Amino acid sequence: MATITPAAAPTEEAKPRITKERLRRSLRIFDYVWQYRWLFALSFVILGLSSLVFLVLIQLPGEALNIYNGKGKYGLTVDEVFQLLAALVIIQAPLSFYRVRIQAIVSERSMAALRKELFAKMLHLSVPYFERSRVGELSSRITNDITQIQGVFSLTLTEFARQIIILIGATAFILFTMFRLALVSLIVFPVVVIVAMFFGRYVRKMTKARQEQLAQSNVIVEETLQSISTVKAYTNEDFELARYGRSIDESVAISIRTANARGLFSAFIVSVMFGALFFIIYRAILLVQSGNLPVGDLFTFIVLTGIIGGSVASLGSFYGEIVGALGASDRVVDILESQEYEGVEQAADGAGPPVPSESGEELITTAFTGAIDYQRVVFAYPTRPDVTVLRGIDLHVAPGEKVALVGASGSGKSTIVKLLLRFYPVTEGHISIDGHDIESFDLEPYRDQLALVPQEVLLFGGSIRENITYGKLDATDEEVRAAARQANALDFIEAFPEGFDTLVGDRGIQLSGGQRQRVAIARAILKDPKILLLDEATSSLDAESERVVQEALDNLMHGRTSIIIAHRLATIRNVDRIYVIENGTIVESGTHEELSVRPHGAYSALARLQFDLAE
Repeated sequence: MATITPAAAPTEEAKPRITKERLRRSLRIFDYVWQYRWLFALSFVILGLSSLVFLVLIQLPGEALNIYNGKGKYGLTVDEVFQLLAALVIIQAPLSFYRVRIQAIVSERSMAALRKELFAKMLHLSVPYFERSRVGELSSRITNDITQIQGVFSLTLTEFARQIIILIGATAFILFTMFRLALVSLIVFPVVVIVAMFFGRYVRKMTKARQEQLAQSNVIVEETLQSISTVKAYTNEDFELARYGRSIDESVAISIRTANARGLFSAFIVSVMFGALFFIIYRAILLVQSGNLPVGDLFTFIVLTGIIGGSVASLGSFYGEIVGALGASDRVVDILESQEYEGVEQAADGAGPPVPSESGEELITTAFTGAIDYQRVVFAYPTRPDVTVLRGIDLHVAPGEKVALVGASGSGKSTIVKLLLRFYPVTEGHISIDGHDIESFDLEPYRDQLALVPQEVLLFGGSIRENITYGKLDATDEEVRAAARQANALDFIEAFPEGFDTLVGDRGIQLSGGQRQRVAIARAILKDPKILLLDEATSSLDAESERVVQEALDNLMHGRTSIIIAHRLATIRNVDRIYVIENGTIVESGTHEELSVRPHGAYSALARLQFDLAE
């Protein structure tokens, strides 16, 4: 299990105020809608027409009452009014249909583009970024946050605009036709807007806090399920359930506080708006009794006033959802504008694809032979800059040579390999291949010429074929079979009823450790790398599995520059050179025979211990 402490809070603190800079960054999400701007604009044109039709529809029943009482304004009969009413209803139906359809097209396609670019950005972020972040938080950005943003584009934004149009249209109508009654509404409206802004700001803060708390809950779920065997082995199901329960309870508490704020706002709206509405109706009845207001106009006014009250009440809720989505978009933009691209820097404006950095010189894309040189390499992990892991490493590997790294855990062996893979830049010194600094190579073609077989192989949850072809996506069936044969994997694969189409389960859980290793070796064989990196590839296997896997590794290393990290010295007796690492420095180097005869050498001590135990 990665940790048993509660999920860490996101690095960014909640900022409830909408500053100009935060608004600008959040509105970058509109870039994805901009490519559908004409459809988006058309949906708002249809929305405007639909809203105007709705306002006309509301007035027609009142006009029919006026006609019945002999006070009609437009020279229409009751039949003509209801014929017009039916025609407008027929017009309204297709307007509503096409508005919803167009907005769905815009929101779905634009948010799909955003999801793709966000995932692409995540894939190209540097390894230190992932060490500081947690998988649950990142997955929450691409799921929960974008879903919240999509909800605004697909519904909330248009409904917000619709209510504003209805509010303005209804207010304008009663203002010009029934001024004395409209006066009270105009007095109430600014007060409600101010209160709505206040509550909306608070709701945004609480909504963002809830989203972040849910992201932390996702982290707990992912950590627990990824380490389910450990959880069960230590019977910590109740502990994990309690940990998840506390996180969910916190999100519930935040949601309830948010609901309290919304409830207070709703209570305010009900009290003020309905109190004002009843007072206005009272004044309207007095005007009707005095003959200064037709009954039909009273009916229209009551309906429009109710609509105005409903619009104002909904504006607060919609505003809260919109500013909540601004918080979600802010977190998404944090990732999109991150400067931590792997191997390259991002464009100056934070947008677009990565561009070469440093001097602007053209990066090397040609194949190399595999001569590796570490020159006085010093390194400390970015997350632990005060701890120096490598201290002046000098190491040379000739093309086609097999070199082993041995030493105690934590001595820096795996770090040497990670630096060659360019997971991190060196702190001091240089690493070169064929005389060129590795940073001068274009990253993708550079890594295409390296292959890593780790100690713990985590396969993808698809088929064996899909896992092997991950080394060469366009490989033919014959190439896949040949790679499996060289990896000593063909026999066990064909023993499965579904052969290469056998599903391996999550992280390859349905295969044994030795089978997973051989699938990983087949993947590396199919990639046909110039440089092979083996990180204790047999240390966790039983004797028989180790023998089979070692044969496969020997096939894989043939003719390739190889760096082998090993704890079991018996697997590296025949390598060309062995480097012994202690506390981040090379203390010895030589062949197995040379190092074994040194009476007080670090390697000979390890050899005596292991081989004596073996005997």
